[in-house]
Amino acid sequence: MKPPRHRLAYCRRCHAPIIWCLTSANGRRQPVDFEPTEEGNVAVSSGADGVLYVRTVTAARPDIKPGEWQAMPHHASCTSPPPRRSGGGGQRSTSGVRPVPWQR
Repeated sequence: MKPPRHRLAYCRRCHAPIIWCLTSANGRRQPVDFEPTEEGNVAVSSGADGVLYVRTVTAARPDIKPGEWQAMPHHASCTSPPPRRSGGGGQRSTSGVRPVPWQR
């Protein structure tokens, strides 16, 4: 099965064709490559409300059900991913720290 053509969008960074889906776990938006692939680790399906939903293909649920197609998350295949954010790692500021010990 292939995604509907009217759902086609393009990545802002690499301009590859993608579709936007909602994750079944928490309802967040996730970009998925437009073309289905056997190497993908997500299953995409169209809900009764017309929204595309995506779930991760895991060892517990490895099968692709009828009406689903296998695809790759676009974060894994983007040729121009956003730069990684640093985790800080440097000196932390001490603003907002209580200057005296807690008293009971």
